[in-house]
Amino acid sequence: MKKLPHNEYVAVVRNTPLISIDLVIEDADGKILLGYRKNNPARDTWFVPGGVIRKNELFIDAFKRITEAELGSALAFEEATYIGLYEHLYETNFADLDNFGTHYIVNAFKIKMKTKAEELPESQHSDYWWATKEELLNHEKVHINSKNYFNGYKPFSNRK
Repeated sequence: MKKLPHNEYVAVVRNTPLISIDLVIEDADGKILLGYRKNNPARDTWFVPGGVIRKNELFIDAFKRITEAELGSALAFEEATYIGLYEHLYETNFADLDNFGTHYIVNAFKIKMKTKAEELPESQHSDYWWATKEELLNHEKVHINSKNYFNGYKPFSNRK
């Protein structure tokens, strides 16, 4: 599945929610992978890796593409545990245009990795950090939407 042309994607972000996948990557020591975001939304914050599902892209194919783009190698969907469905709202957008934000419906998954990824892509993140849960919950630059995976926040799929 190919990316939409810039102007078409702007129109989509302006007018509809996006469906995405977030990856809570945990190493053998229980540390969580965070990337320092280069782009909006959530620029200049630490965030778990993730990405948007494209039109006509099967969910499992999107999962593989996103893990490869964010981690440098595709991970099998079967290795992941579903955390829940979340909603992320931002006042900004990827194009840095005024008067509209970004709305995501996020499918969050946890993946335990046996070995740490050493060579991580730098297209979306300027730096990476393997943080303990305590460190990320207490760090002011970790975005609240990433903290919500660890602070007891109940996603839609787990609410009663």
